[in-house]
Amino acid sequence: MTTQMFVNLPVKDLNRSIEFFTKLDFEFDPQLSDEKGTCMIVNKESFVMLLTESFFKIFTTKQICDAKKSTEMAVSLSAESRERVDELVNKAKKAGGLEEGEPQDYGWMYGRSFEDPDGHIWAIFHMDESATSKD
Repeated sequence: MTTQMFVNLPVKDLNRSIEFFTKLDFEFDPQLSDEKGTCMIVNKESFVMLLTESFFKIFTTKQICDAKKSTEMAVSLSAESRERVDELVNKAKKAGGLEEGEPQDYGWMYGRSFEDPDGHIWAIFHMDESATSKD
């Protein structure tokens, strides 16, 4: 089954979010972007819809949680190397994000996390598949 994944995240300031994620090398699909939201491209099958809180409310009957105070979920993205993990988290910090917790190094997997300007948690990890393969 081929399925595209769209993660929808509410944001307080759409332009600030676009600026932040642009500094992390993400691109956006202009055909799926307007003043209410933007489609951030993760890869050809995965996307993050950054939606203004007022537009996000249309899709739920529940209250939007304050991601600065509560964690509902973490968006995890794989990276091609440990160095790329560090590069992305360092870019996030330089762009105004906050590092979340300490780096996690399990030998076969390395990861770091950051908070975006709205408080959403992003976990960036590299998994050494050769260390986990069973022969």
